[in-house]
Amino acid sequence: MSRNDEVAALLEEFADRLEATGVEYKPSAYRRAAENVREHTAPIENLAGEGDESVATIDRVGDAIAAKIVEYFETGEIEELEELRTELPADIEALTAIEGVGPKTVGTLYEELGITTLDEMEAAAEAGEIRKVKGFGAKTEESILENIPFARESRKRTRLGDARPVADEALEYLADLDPVSRVEVCGSIRRWKDTIGDIDLLVASDKRDPIVAAFVDWPAADATIEAGTGKASVRADGTRVDLRIVDDAEFGAALQYFTGSQAHNVAVRNRAIDQGLTLNEYGLFDVSDVDDPDAGQRVGDRVAGETERGVYEALGMDPVPPELREDTGEVAAAADGELPELIETSDLRGDLHTHTEWSDGAFTIREMIDAAAERGYAFHAVTDHAAGPGIFGNTGLDEAAICEQAGAVETVREEISGEYDIEVLHGIEANIDAAGAITTDDEVLADLDVVVASPHSALDADSDAATERLVRAVEHPEVDVLGHPTGRIINSRQGLAPDMDAVAAAAAREGVAIEVNANPARLDADGAAVRAAVEAGATIAVNTDAHSPRELDNARYGAHTARRGWAEHADVLNTWSVTEVREFLG
Repeated sequence: MSRNDEVAALLEEFADRLEATGVEYKPSAYRRAAENVREHTAPIENLAGEGDESVATIDRVGDAIAAKIVEYFETGEIEELEELRTELPADIEALTAIEGVGPKTVGTLYEELGITTLDEMEAAAEAGEIRKVKGFGAKTEESILENIPFARESRKRTRLGDARPVADEALEYLADLDPVSRVEVCGSIRRWKDTIGDIDLLVASDKRDPIVAAFVDWPAADATIEAGTGKASVRADGTRVDLRIVDDAEFGAALQYFTGSQAHNVAVRNRAIDQGLTLNEYGLFDVSDVDDPDAGQRVGDRVAGETERGVYEALGMDPVPPELREDTGEVAAAADGELPELIETSDLRGDLHTHTEWSDGAFTIREMIDAAAERGYAFHAVTDHAAGPGIFGNTGLDEAAICEQAGAVETVREEISGEYDIEVLHGIEANIDAAGAITTDDEVLADLDVVVASPHSALDADSDAATERLVRAVEHPEVDVLGHPTGRIINSRQGLAPDMDAVAAAAAREGVAIEVNANPARLDADGAAVRAAVEAGATIAVNTDAHSPRELDNARYGAHTARRGWAEHADVLNTWSVTEVREFLG
């Protein structure tokens, strides 16, 4: 794994601290550089080893920033960043996790009240000190106090999109070890929940000590937390990674047990008890002739345990996909042979929500289409931001720019004709205002192939207002897709809390798809909302909201989120043929 993300995070912290101390212009330069370092295909550590000039070949990374990156790899720190940390010794990442609190607010409250932590922020708000600071007030203070619990809770869990790449690297590393016969992730990360606590890994092997020794020596591990016989824990990229080693004969039972959820496991264990069996992490055992089935872990005859499939089938159930294991009807469905045939990431045939340099993306229309074609997509939609509420600066397109972009898209269509067999759609991500109106002119929208309408502002409305707003939006005759319906940012912003049953019913009635935004910072709609949409007969659109070619790979997060909502092929617009997609879009 390259260290591009690590360096990008440092540059983003640099930007935040500069902004907090009142520096203008420079923060935006550091943020642009961070974005391009993160997206760059070459490992940043390799470029840094070649010197400043090589690092400066990255777009929007100037000489000064390039020199700081090289300095970091040579010395382990950036002197100017350390000075900024000394000047402002606040936990800026934690404090800016409070909704509505940005770097400038952190800087002001440190200067005026000496606030450096969430606890100090909470104490100051409870004491009524923040409202006394110039530029603040009672309402701001109340908002800060209300949002601190969410900020504190968010720091306990890691976004799936941050943890999954670490887990994938760990799986690859462990699979290459000779004593390892099988390895898999467990827990919430295997169920593809939007946030996870720790990364849980399960290995099957008859040799424990060599695997533990190799695991604590894993190059990606920053520190060893503990190491014992058959288990170990390390910290990698800020996340705890726990390893457990079991015998091959127990691997399936352990995988089922440690994947969870607890509620699902209880329901499955109760089914086992009803059949005179007992299920635990060691296997499924027949205890019908045992006086005390709780006397030991391996009492009775083993019925199953080597594979998960074997465990479920021995209980008269179809194997339950990990994403469904939440005790929401999947146990009965598995017993009755009525589990849904869930979509796979490979079923997705295109993306209906992407951005280019015309708005806030970093790549051209052609570069994004090339990337979609390379992934074998049958269609790709260019849907840059329209100007409107919640779109900052000049990144949104007005009506004239949308029409101008239509010509640019047509030019690219002509360029790729005969080179790729991909349908290029031109659309827009329009904005839903606080009342539910679409803020782009209807006549312009009518000429587009696809209209994604998303809320970007007024995201603190109550549930009733949010529901009315989204229902009104899907009732607009030109809207095709309701984009990221809550507007949440995982671990940063709670977003809206609409009645998704009502929104889904309206979407089904109006023929509007509800988006699963696959950006791992969003995963919006979530699994519960997808389930509501599927049950209402509404269509789902799994879109990446990609701002770069690499972000098209986030499609897997959207697909697994749709699976958590019991979505099948017929439910997901992106799995349909081009002709069917065109017909849906009207």
